[in-house]
Amino acid sequence: HVARARLQVASADPLRAGHETRYHPGEANLRMADVIVVNKMDSASIEQVNALMHTIHQVNPAATVVKANSRVTVDDPGAIRGKRVLVVEDGPPLTHCEMKFGAGVVAARAHGADEIVDPRPWAIGTIDETFRKYDVGPVLPAMGYSDGQLAEMEKIIDSVEADVVVIGTPIDLRRVIEIRKPAVRVAYELDVLPGSPTLAEV
Repeated sequence: HVARARLQVASADPLRAGHETRYHPGEANLRMADVIVVNKMDSASIEQVNALMHTIHQVNPAATVVKANSRVTVDDPGAIRGKRVLVVEDGPPLTHCEMKFGAGVVAARAHGADEIVDPRPWAIGTIDETFRKYDVGPVLPAMGYSDGQLAEMEKIIDSVEADVVVIGTPIDLRRVIEIRKPAVRVAYELDVLPGSPTLAEV
């Protein structure tokens, strides 16, 4: 017997409208999905949302669309206000998906950071190579979690002249490296819009 999913769910980011058909496997996921979650509605422009919705209706008109805001949360928002912060973001969206910021930058700005410190002067090893190859902006991209990459990240974080580290990565870096500066963790919470079906309903 081959197990088959009875319900396939894909997410689509209006901040990257157009990417949903430009990259693999994103386009395949979009075409196969029974349910498409359009998140970050609170961050995107009307034009971006409309462009994404048009694409969804063109390539997968039968899919149920769940519309939602992506509320950024921080475990200690007060630690950011008025501080010089180093933001660590998930690397691949910055390098391969043409984004210049993620949840970490959104949280730092929303909670009154005085400055987002550019880590490039302290970059070493593979992270330095990433900065040379890609224009990722003034954030520290977490490109991988091998022992070598983690050691580089730990050394860079130690060296950067910042008051607080804002962790915007999918995993909590404090579980895999020692961060000796004060650090806060950022996450997204899905906030389904009124009138839209919920994931539980579909």
